[in-house]
Amino acid sequence: MSNFAIYPSLAGRRVLVTGGASGIGAGIVEHFVAQGSHVGFLDLDEAAAAALIARQPEGAVVKFVRVDLRDIAALRAAIETLRGALGGGFDVLVNNAARDDRHSIDEVTPEYWDDRMNTNLRHQFFCAQAVKPDMIAAGGGSIINMSSNSFLLATGNMPAYTAAKSAVIGLTRGLARDLGPHHIRANIVYPGWIITQRQLDLWMTPEAEAKRAAGQCIPDRLYEADVARMVLWLAADDSRLVTAREFIVDGGWF
Repeated sequence: MSNFAIYPSLAGRRVLVTGGASGIGAGIVEHFVAQGSHVGFLDLDEAAAAALIARQPEGAVVKFVRVDLRDIAALRAAIETLRGALGGGFDVLVNNAARDDRHSIDEVTPEYWDDRMNTNLRHQFFCAQAVKPDMIAAGGGSIINMSSNSFLLATGNMPAYTAAKSAVIGLTRGLARDLGPHHIRANIVYPGWIITQRQLDLWMTPEAEAKRAAGQCIPDRLYEADVARMVLWLAADDSRLVTAREFIVDGGWF
């Protein structure tokens, strides 16, 4: 990471990352730690969280609480625990947590639909609601909501997921309008096909790899760091008047 930008405004800033134990979320946690930020993250995977914390440099301020983000009461309690562990309220929220499980139209039940909304969308609002007082007290803040280029590409076999990810647009724009007078910014990042271990294990076939490379203007594989560096800029004061905007990190696929 030494070849990329350092943002002085992120040093000491308290950052909350959901789904931070693995994949894109872990990359985001590590990049904020490298900036000198104080990071709290939420996830269900305790083993991955412990491994992530163990590989951070000595002196890094990074805390973890295990929570199911679908349980809003537990989510609120977990955020309060992290406030205590980090010594104050949050300046930055990265709503990263999601699950891109595949599903056909016919197999979706009302219960599954509701669970996908709770897994991929609902917690983004309630995390923003929880940190709003922190950011108002601090005189401003940055909320970064993760969407996906999958609905932009009309990707099939995941209608509940793409519905939730498209709804992030309306949520984010509404937050930007309501919170803007408090100098709280809200923006969206759309990752493309980020080659995490989960993607390699479940869906990366030779045919899928060829389709990805042909679809992108720049055919290189995208990794967690490519998303994390966009998130850093949106969190830093360098983007202080950027809000209600969408940023696509997909090699020019869409």
